[in-house]
Amino acid sequence: MATTACGEPIAARAESSRRVAGSAMLRAIRRRLLGIDPREVLLARRGVTAVDSRAGARLEQIGETFVSGYHAALESADDSELAQRLEAVERERRGFAYEGAAMALYLLDALTPWNRSRWQRFVNGPGNAHAYMIYVGAGWAMARLPMGIGKSLSQMDSLLRWLAIDGWAFHDAYFHPASTVQRGERPRRLRGHALRAWDMGLGRGLWFALGADVSQIAERIGSMDTDRRADLWSGVGLACAYAGGVESTDIELLCALAVEHRYWLGQGASFAAKARQRAGNPADHTDLACRLLCGLSAETAAQITDACLEKIAPDDGDGRAFDAWRAAIAARLREVVA
Repeated sequence: MATTACGEPIAARAESSRRVAGSAMLRAIRRRLLGIDPREVLLARRGVTAVDSRAGARLEQIGETFVSGYHAALESADDSELAQRLEAVERERRGFAYEGAAMALYLLDALTPWNRSRWQRFVNGPGNAHAYMIYVGAGWAMARLPMGIGKSLSQMDSLLRWLAIDGWAFHDAYFHPASTVQRGERPRRLRGHALRAWDMGLGRGLWFALGADVSQIAERIGSMDTDRRADLWSGVGLACAYAGGVESTDIELLCALAVEHRYWLGQGASFAAKARQRAGNPADHTDLACRLLCGLSAETAAQITDACLEKIAPDDGDGRAFDAWRAAIAARLREVVA
């Protein structure tokens, strides 16, 4: 039997090379078919006017990071390679790359029924520290898939699954602002507590769809039904604290415009602080937002989310525990600020 210099059979080496080449070709095809045009994140392309150049640059940078993570997942041979590529992203922006990767993994699972474990394996493995962002990323994929979401949600963590609904709403605010941001429409197939998770995601989306213009954001929320506003403000607070892009004066104005919902702003900021704490990617702008919206440092705000969760009964899957958790955080912040 012919062998290589290392003693490996030539036929075996050739077969291995063919498999590698075939796998690389498959990944290239995935990128070609499922890739996102990087221009889709440009504000001008989306018809968005940022409140100023600093905010505009930041929002576009976040979009670019998301898309890079998405493409990394399409192109990587395995979880190890993907994690290595994501970890190479600048630490403060790394969560957005994980979010994009999660969208791609979830899409691939849906499109290849013979291999549907990519997303779950990643969130349980190398992506676990970024679990919040990975659930949100799954929601982006759900927004693009024609099938129902009931079965998908039932297979997710009973508490964090609602972040996928949040991600779905954010996706639609980002790409379909006329129906979601301007008209405030929600999917007819959502019911009960899922609608609250949707509005939280829509609130996050307002930050990007309205260019971090806090006056426009407040005006848009004020045009929607009163029973939706707390959740919308919660999402705005999360985006303000996690994504950033504005000065302290803008955050102070945001707090003033929220009026009685300022504690829900703080609740969202606390979620942002917790997501960054868990992922180990703290940011100065997150700490600033927490100090102005919560009256606390980002570290303390994150600790409050943990303390409130300990007092909440396990989620039975209908979203009540998730909403109770958020309400408990808002109530605790009311005590702190008072």
